[in-house]
Amino acid sequence: MNQTRVFLIFAWLLVATFLWMEWGKEKAAPPETAQTSTSTSAAIAGDGSVPGAPTAAAPGAVPTAPTMASAAAPTASTSSAPTVTVTTDVLKLVLDGGELRQADLLKYPTTADRNSAPVRLFAQDPSNYFVAQSGWVNQGHNAPTHQGGFVPAGGKTDYALADGASSVDVPFVWTGANGVTIRRTYTFSRGDYVVKVRDEVANAGTAPWQGFVYRQLSRVPRALVKKGPMSAEQYSFQGAAWYSTSDKYDKRKYDKFVDGGALDKQVTGGWIGMLQHHFFSAWIPGDSDTSTFSLATTQGTGGTQYVVREIGPGVTVAPGATASTAARLWVGPKLVKAIEAQNVPGLDRAVDFSSYSIMATIASWLFWVLEKIYGLVGNWGWSIVGLVLLIKLAMYPLSAAQYKSMAKMRKFQPRMAQLKERYGDDKQKLQMAMMELYKKEKINPVGGCLPILLQMPVFLALYWMLSESVELRHAPWIGWITDLTSRDPYFVLPVINVAVMWFTQKLNPTAGMDPMQAKMMQFMPLVFGVMFAFFPAGLVLYWVTNGALGLLQQWWMVKRYSEEPAKA
Repeated sequence: MNQTRVFLIFAWLLVATFLWMEWGKEKAAPPETAQTSTSTSAAIAGDGSVPGAPTAAAPGAVPTAPTMASAAAPTASTSSAPTVTVTTDVLKLVLDGGELRQADLLKYPTTADRNSAPVRLFAQDPSNYFVAQSGWVNQGHNAPTHQGGFVPAGGKTDYALADGASSVDVPFVWTGANGVTIRRTYTFSRGDYVVKVRDEVANAGTAPWQGFVYRQLSRVPRALVKKGPMSAEQYSFQGAAWYSTSDKYDKRKYDKFVDGGALDKQVTGGWIGMLQHHFFSAWIPGDSDTSTFSLATTQGTGGTQYVVREIGPGVTVAPGATASTAARLWVGPKLVKAIEAQNVPGLDRAVDFSSYSIMATIASWLFWVLEKIYGLVGNWGWSIVGLVLLIKLAMYPLSAAQYKSMAKMRKFQPRMAQLKERYGDDKQKLQMAMMELYKKEKINPVGGCLPILLQMPVFLALYWMLSESVELRHAPWIGWITDLTSRDPYFVLPVINVAVMWFTQKLNPTAGMDPMQAKMMQFMPLVFGVMFAFFPAGLVLYWVTNGALGLLQQWWMVKRYSEEPAKA
C-alpha cells in the first residue's frame, strides 16, 4: 500500500465518521411533538406533581427504598413560598425551600463578548426550563414537597458570601400539624459549584413519623444553536445520566426517555444528572444511602419536560427523636479537577468525551497530558502544540521508518517509471516487478500505513476532547484565535493546512500511480481544507502542527536518502 492509498483510506474513514456523527445527531434530536404525561416505570398517579408515597413500614422500622410504581413527573413550580437570592463568587441563585429555580454561572459568559451575560443553567422561562427539586412524601401526606411547605428560617431572603468567609448557610423550615419539623439547610462554599443540602427531621409529636426524601432534575431540552456544519454542540450528549456501583455509568437521550425502557433501579450511593454541552447538574446522595432511580416525562408550558429522579432513603422518627439525611447538588461547568475532587465514583463520566469507552479513555489521557502542559505554558493553544510534539516523539520510530521508506521510493522513481513503461497494461507483471524491486532495495511499501492509521483514533478522541472540555471554552491562542473550541473566524489555519498538505504531496513518490488516483490526490488538500474550515480551531491547530512537523521530517528524510537519483 503506498502513501496515496493511505491518504485516501484516511480521508474515507474521516468523512465516513463525520457522516455517521451527523446521522447520529439527527437521530438524537428531541421529539418535536410533546408527549402526554407518562412515566417510564408505570402510569402516573395522583396530581402528577410529586412522587406517590410508598407503603409505610411498620412502626419503629427503617423504611427501605421504594419502587417507583407510583412515581409521577413534576410540573413547573406552583409554589407560592418566598424566594431567596444567594450570591457567591461563582454562583448567583434564586431558590425556595424545595426548588432551585435559577442559577447563573458568574465565571462563564454566554458568548465570548466581553459584556456577555453569564450562562444561566437553571431557568424558569418555558423554553429553557431547568430546575432542581427536592421534597418529602409519606402515606399521610404530612410532608413538604418541592411545590411548597418550606419557608425561609428567620425571614431573610438575600444572602451573599461575605469577604473572607468560606461558606454561607441558607436555612428553611417546615412545620407539620403533628409536631414534626424539617429544617433544610443549603450550604454554598467559596469557589465551589457544589451545593450541600441537609434535612434534619425532629419529631415533637406523640406518634412515629415516616417519610421518604426525593430529589429530581426537570428540564425542557434546550434549543441548540448550530454554528456551521461541524458545530461541537450538535454532537455533545444532551440528556439524563446516572451511575450505580452495579451497572456503572449509563445515560439516556431525550428521545429515548420512554422508548429506551423503564428505569426502576435501586442504588446505594451513585448519582443522577442532566448533561449538556460544557455544563451539567447532578444530585449526589450519601455514599451509604439506598434510593431508587427513575425517569419520567410530563407536559409543561414549554413542551415536554424530562425528569430524572432518585427517591429515598426513608426514615422513621420516633416521638422525641431526630433523623437527618444529606446530599450534594452539582450546578456548574464540567471541570475535570473539581469533579474528581468530589471523590464520587463515576462522576467524572459526566465529562462525556465519547459514547465509546475506548475513545473516552484516549480522550481522558489526552486531556490529562494537555492539562499538565498547560500548567507549564499557561496557554491552551500552545499546550495543543506541545501535545503534538509529545505524540510525534512517541511515534518517531514508526514515522521515521515511514518517511525513510518513502524517501527510498522517491529515489527509485526512475526505475519504477521504466517498469511501468516496460510492462504497459499488464498490471500483474508490473506488480510482480515492483515487489521484486521493493524486496531487492529493502523498501517497505506499507511503511506509511501504520503511523497514519494510528492518528485516526487520536484525532477523533482529540475532537471530542476539545469539543467537550469546558476548560478550553472561549480559551484564546494568539491574535485572531479567541476561542479554540470554535472554528477559525478567518480560515487562516485551514488555508495553512491546505498548503502543508500540498507541499507534503509534492514530496510523495508518484511513479506507478494510477491516473485516477493522481487526479484524486490533486484535490485532497482542497477537500481537507474545506472540511477543516468548520472544525474547532484547536483541532485544526493540532492537525496543522502535526502536518508541518511531518513535512519537515519527510523533507529531511528525502534530502538524506534521495539526494542522488538512482541509476537504472
